[in-house]
Order: sequence, then structure tokens, then C-alpha cells
Amino acid sequence: MNIISSTSRKRETYSIQIESSLLWESALGIAAITNKQLIDTLDKPANDWVQLRESLSSNLVEELSYVEENNTWKSLLQVLHYRKCESFEEFCLYIDQLAEEELKYICLPFTGNENQRDRKAASKGSSDAVERLKKETRENPFFPEYIEFISVVEISLFKNHIKNVMKSWYLEVIRKDESQLTRYLQRDAQMKEQLLEKIQPEQLVEMVTGGRSYLPEPSIKTVLLIPQFIYRPWTIEADIEGTKVFYYPISNESISPKDSFTPNQFLVLKYKALGDEARLKMIKLLYQKEMTLQELTDRLQLGKSTVHHHLKMLKAAKLVFSVGGTYSLHKTSLSLVENELEQFLDA
Repeated sequence: MNIISSTSRKRETYSIQIESSLLWESALGIAAITNKQLIDTLDKPANDWVQLRESLSSNLVEELSYVEENNTWKSLLQVLHYRKCESFEEFCLYIDQLAEEELKYICLPFTGNENQRDRKAASKGSSDAVERLKKETRENPFFPEYIEFISVVEISLFKNHIKNVMKSWYLEVIRKDESQLTRYLQRDAQMKEQLLEKIQPEQLVEMVTGGRSYLPEPSIKTVLLIPQFIYRPWTIEADIEGTKVFYYPISNESISPKDSFTPNQFLVLKYKALGDEARLKMIKLLYQKEMTLQELTDRLQLGKSTVHHHLKMLKAAKLVFSVGGTYSLHKTSLSLVENELEQFLDA
């Protein structure tokens, strides 16, 4: 069908905000070390994480166990979205000032404008609202249990935990590398700001997330990009009121700006992921259609744990994604490989 357009109105898109802070880096570090399922896929070698945990004080280890049990890393990120703090001391003072209802409301996840009334009621102690929020988020792997935890937690103990885990992580992990991390994060944020002057917001999001295409939504006016070093190569996605958030991995160029021979991390991950016969077979199978882990296992005639390991590598490289147990090929990300190689060679 041929269509003649009679409008000159440009398609609306979202605006981009970029923020960098050691507070974000600390919260994401706490999330990383307590995520046993993903920790062996991070850039930081698994053995380094083991050594790091062994070096921590017993107090911090205890707080991290509490994080792991109750997913309170989500609370840390939620609080940081509601108050832009310039220091860890300011963060702790803000926590002290919050009333119980306000803190619980902040920590409960945003699940859409239509659920805001239940979120408010749940923060006031409504068990019916809590159950509705849990039902609304039942597809999420941890939200229902997290919502239940926030609704019943004793607030003074919760405040102490939030302050202690952030302060201890900063003192024991961040402080020794504070200057270097600050340079990395600020440099990457500045590079993305400069890039935004040359390309469209949607293109920037796709670039920093390694191929994640995010189209404008009516309820989303802003995309917040937060550079992070600790969770590389993963991008973490979140929602807050009116805003989509991507905690994205900083580029190698931000770490070694004078070294034009250091390739982008996503380029390295993609070629590593593609440099294996079994994974190439998986790419072709998923190119043809979506498949479950069992279907891939049957077709490849490999052990399920082996197939799962290969899938984790493909997911880390942003070549494969999964929804509800079904794996799909990220065709956009795959198509970017040649262009990314050309950019590296021409740099």
C-alpha cells in the first residue's frame, strides 16, 4: 500500500540524561557480589570476587548476606533515584530523615502508573495492596518476595542495614580506587554527552547497551543512562516514574583513552561468543526460530548444563536474549558486528 504523508510533524522521542556517581557504582557492586547466578559472567574474574569477599570484614559479609536474602540492592538503587546525593554521608542523612511510609514507598518497585495507588497503599500497610502488587509482578523472579519483605520489614533495622552496607562497601572496596573509578565514570559520561550531539537518542541507547533497541513509549519522556564499571559487560534495565533507566557498562575507551588498539568490550565479547562451533550452531538454530533450553539441548545433543553455559556467553555478548524460558537471537546486535569492527579498525 502506498501512503502519502500530509504532516510535517516529527516522530516524538525521549530525551537522554546521563549521570555518573560512585554511589551508583557502590550499589551495583553490592548487587553484583550477591548475584551468584551472574557473577561468573562478569568481566571481573570469579576468583577475584572470591578473594574480594574473603577480604571483607565480618560486618560487611553479614550485611551482604542480608542483601542476598532480601534483594535490598534494589532498595539502594530506588533510594538513589529519589535523591541525588553528592556523598555517602549525604546518602545516610537522607535515609535518617525519611519517615517509614515514605521510605517503603520509595523502595517498592514502580510497576506502572496504573499501580501507583496500590504502591502507596502498600507503603501504608495495606495487605490487600501488597497482594495485588505481588500478583502484578509474579512474572518477575524476585519482585513478589521483595515486595512482601518491604511491606513487613522493621524500619529502624532496615535503615541501619541500608546505611551500613553502603558505608562499609565504600570504605572497604571503593575508597582505595576512588580517584580512578571517578575518572572512568566521568570520562565515559562526557564521551556519551558528546556523542549525543551527533546521533539520535535511540541510536545512543542502542550503542551503549550493545544493541538493545528501545523505542519511545507514550509514558516515557526520559531515558536515564548511568555508566558503571563493576557490572561489565551487563546492562541493567529498570523503570521509575516517567523514566527508563539503563545502567550500562563503560567502554574500554573510557578506561584506556590513549590506546586506540584496545577494542570495545562488546566487540570482544561478540567475537569470543561467535568463536565456537557449538555456539555458532545455536546462533543458526535461533536465527530460524525461538527455542527453549530443552529444544536446544535436544538439537545439539549436548548436556543441558553445557548448553546453558553457552547461552550465558551469548547473552553476555548481547547476541541472545530470553523471555519466559524461550531464547531468541538478537538480530540487531548480530548485524552490528561488522560495523563495530570497522569502527575499531578506523579509530
